[in-house]
Amino acid sequence: MTKQKPLVIVTRKLPETIEARMEELFDVRLNKDNHPMSAAELAAAMKEADVLVPTVTDRIDAKLLAQAGPQLRLIAQFGTGVDNIDVETALRRGITVTNTPGVLTEDTADMTMALILAVPRRLAEGARYLRDHEGQWPGWSPTWMLGRRIFGKRLGIIGMGRIGQAVARRARAFGLEIHYHNRKPANAVIEKELEATYWESLDQMLPKVDIISVNCPHTPATYHLLSARRLKLVRPDAYIVNTARGEVIDEGALLRALEAGEIAGAGLDVFEKEPVVDPRFLKLGNVVLLPHMSSATIEGRVEMGGKVIVNIKTFMDGHRPPDRVIPAIM
Repeated sequence: MTKQKPLVIVTRKLPETIEARMEELFDVRLNKDNHPMSAAELAAAMKEADVLVPTVTDRIDAKLLAQAGPQLRLIAQFGTGVDNIDVETALRRGITVTNTPGVLTEDTADMTMALILAVPRRLAEGARYLRDHEGQWPGWSPTWMLGRRIFGKRLGIIGMGRIGQAVARRARAFGLEIHYHNRKPANAVIEKELEATYWESLDQMLPKVDIISVNCPHTPATYHLLSARRLKLVRPDAYIVNTARGEVIDEGALLRALEAGEIAGAGLDVFEKEPVVDPRFLKLGNVVLLPHMSSATIEGRVEMGGKVIVNIKTFMDGHRPPDRVIPAIM
């Protein structure tokens, strides 16, 4: 680069400490009002920037990448997933892509466990009842607001990566039996530690578990992994929790199953067409809905920003950034 400081364009507002550090290190252009950038704004940014810092809501496809200026050499994603970026096209154009792995594992696992508890025990329904029926609660009753016991149930984890393993550790503390489906078995030491049962076939695991937790990334191979056909394999007294990506589940089929009582309930932090949430979900009492907040902690966001800065600085210093994304291992 011929410039003393690279032009870094950030697509959304980041924690103040991260933005302040970026202003010290780079010629940075921040999104002060935090508005979601349009495709035209992203294209304009990519014509100017040496480094683009997008988030998971910015779709960087082949069409946008074709409009990038020759000076754009790094896309430093503020986020772990990179399904919003056409990584292979970027690499063909000589643009390195980085992400922020690892820092959100515990936060996402915490929220996953919260939903695993909240849905069968009807936490949201109980809280909503007191707010919507102020002064009308008649008091404790032996048969009112009954949920399902968590202890002793079988948890089926789809995707036994960092987050899946962290969920399993929490779930074991609550007395859940761990089952999982993954592309390949987990390390034998980890499997023994978690006392986890591996299922090579997702179709065989689904009818055997009481709670299903989706913790795999969204890739072409996992799009609608929980398809209409597979959702029919889920028992009517089972629950589904998704803190990964909405596209992993056929949302229309899930809605139909919930409405028909073919699945007992769901806890969803992500949706197939974010930020749009199908209004039919809002009418269901057996669903806990969250606005994609499983990783939303101050600590997590600051650590993500720190990784972005390290990746940019390392790249600009002529070294390989630590969190370079390689399609073969995505």
